[in-house]
Amino acid sequence: MSEKNEQPTGKDTDFKTVATNRKASHDYFLLEKIEAGIALMGCEVKSVRAGLVSLNEAYADVSNGEVWLHSLHIQPYAHSRNDTYQPARPRRLLLHKEQIARLFAKVTVKGHSLIPVRVYLTRGKVKVELSLAKGKNVADKRDTLRKKTSDREARRAIASRGKD
Repeated sequence: MSEKNEQPTGKDTDFKTVATNRKASHDYFLLEKIEAGIALMGCEVKSVRAGLVSLNEAYADVSNGEVWLHSLHIQPYAHSRNDTYQPARPRRLLLHKEQIARLFAKVTVKGHSLIPVRVYLTRGKVKVELSLAKGKNVADKRDTLRKKTSDREARRAIASRGKD
């Protein structure tokens, strides 16, 4: 799944993107993508299915041989008991030990971090797509914006030529 809007084919017919972090590609170079499960409580799963998820300011880190997702905000489910619910609590990500070791080695490189790109449902499971990312500086952001603008203008010119 290299493209943002690409959906899996074959067995994964019940694929639904719940939340995306569109700002991530603006602020970071997305180097590698990894799929991980999230350890959630029952009411959190219902909130995710309802689309009450925000990936803004979310990040992941590796500590004590586990990967944790921080600042993922899941709003409380309306029909559940909310007395002890914490919307932005750290959540454990479900990965194999080999994947965690590989991620730890890559994240320890200066300037690299794990950023959640999107949360989606597949075959009844809540998954998060993490991306190994390297931060952009201001000049890189301007270059990316300039390239997107020129690509958009080129597509418009080609489309308007075809209408003549």
